Amino acid sequence: MVNPEIVLFANEAFYLAFNNRDLEAMEKLWSRHTPPVCIHPGWSGLYNRNEIMKSWQDIFSNENAQQFILCHNSRIFFQQDIMSVICFEQLAEEWLIATNNFVLEEGDVRIFHHQASQCFDPPDVIEQIRPSFQ
Repeated sequence: MVNPEIVLFANEAFYLAFNNRDLEAMEKLWSRHTPPVCIHPGWSGLYNRNEIMKSWQDIFSNENAQQFILCHNSRIFFQQDIMSVICFEQLAEEWLIATNNFVLEEGDVRIFHHQASQCFDPPDVIEQIRPSFQ
């Protein structure tokens, strides 16, 4: 079993890549062998790596796109070879709930599924002390 801290680190790296608009870092995080799925809030599903990377490129280059997301209350679930992180995303005006699924590939924990959707009731935020990656 993968150390839960490594999975949390990969999850935080995902949000750091988003917040920094770092397409290269985002590309390194996504699986290469496990079929990926990405469902951005309000979008149809994206089901191949190239279209997922193109979506991130489009989001990062859009000046009107959400500028910053904070991740709260990350919970890890292990299901055989899949590591799932369920968390809340705090945007400027709203909350989303997200599922980020990870798999071990070539010794690295990589995301292969991201889905975020609206959450009407914000969670009770649990303060998590994590190292800063900025």
